[in-house]
Amino acid sequence: MEEVLVNHDKNKKILLSPPHLSGNEWKYIQEAIDTNWIAPLGPNVDAFEKEMASYLGVKDAVAVSSGTAAIHLALSLLDVKKGDTVFCSTLTFVASANPILYQDAVPVFIDSEPETWNMSSEALEKAFEDAMLAGKLPKAVIVVNLYGQSAKMEEILAICNRYEVPMIEDAAESLGSQYKGKKSGTFGKFGIFSFNGNKIVTTSGGGMLVSDDLDAIQKARFLATQAKDSAPYYQHSKKGYNYRMSNVLAGIGRAQLEVLEERVNAKRFNFLKYYKELSKLPGVQFMPELEGTLSNRWLTTLTIDEKITGIAAAQLIQSLADDHIEARHVWKPLHLQPLFKGQKYYSHGEHKSISETLFMTGICLPSGSNMENDEQMRVIESLKMVILQRAKMTHPISG
Repeated sequence: MEEVLVNHDKNKKILLSPPHLSGNEWKYIQEAIDTNWIAPLGPNVDAFEKEMASYLGVKDAVAVSSGTAAIHLALSLLDVKKGDTVFCSTLTFVASANPILYQDAVPVFIDSEPETWNMSSEALEKAFEDAMLAGKLPKAVIVVNLYGQSAKMEEILAICNRYEVPMIEDAAESLGSQYKGKKSGTFGKFGIFSFNGNKIVTTSGGGMLVSDDLDAIQKARFLATQAKDSAPYYQHSKKGYNYRMSNVLAGIGRAQLEVLEERVNAKRFNFLKYYKELSKLPGVQFMPELEGTLSNRWLTTLTIDEKITGIAAAQLIQSLADDHIEARHVWKPLHLQPLFKGQKYYSHGEHKSISETLFMTGICLPSGSNMENDEQMRVIESLKMVILQRAKMTHPISG
């Protein structure tokens, strides 16, 4: 047989998580154009909401302009206002907490725990105990499912329910994931999804608020459409927002949702290949998958132990960039952000901040569902070369 040579184009940049269109998007876009439904709302929006609700097994959903908008609506519906507190995962993108500021409320940040990298139930319990003693419970708890991995929902929900505080599940990164057989984003009072360009399902930009509370979702539609009263003219009795999704973008989302399971399988395949090739390298540990859960592995993430490898996460990211490979740090914890300086933070253990350790040691690898095998091998070979070289320099074998 003739040997097949793999062409490694070293100059082609490998992106972290680019959009992956199915090809069927044109059908829904064309339909929107042909019927002149290009403004916000329309048949694609209605259908996308129904299809998402059906897939998730929730009673209703409202399509909005972003996941951030969905969180803001959830906080508004829970009557979060000036001076109220909201507990929030610290290891997440700033969009999880910005809406707390929109409401002039005060965030309190909760550390991660090792098994999921998500909200620590131990830290959450401590935060609630202190809040109870102070006589001021939070109005809501925002729990994030990081990089596709569900948090320990049973433990966290039990705590929230005991204190009768509603939970908002930020599933922006975890569409297609499962926790004990139930779809991610369906555990809290509200579930949040993002369809940003880098997400597993994209509408270019957009989001979804889901719930089993039909009245709440109907109120969300009202608020998201400038809170227009039922009147023969423009009348407004409440503060509203311009948060509805366009009919064109909803069409893209419908086509994307059709191939969601394929995308999850592709992301998980990427992870398994990385794991097979890299997990035995000294000082390398991958983000775990909690027993009884299924992560969509939106991004494959790992930690690097500098003491063992002789290279820090930041140096490794730069080394990959030199090879035209986009890798990124794990999210910088929100309690370390200048924006939130001075806000309360509850760590997982005394003098033990899991989120800070993950930030210092964590790396997100290219994880596109359309990544070619030779592209992934470029990433793997680049990582192996640097890590093994540095490990030999750090721990030389004596003759």
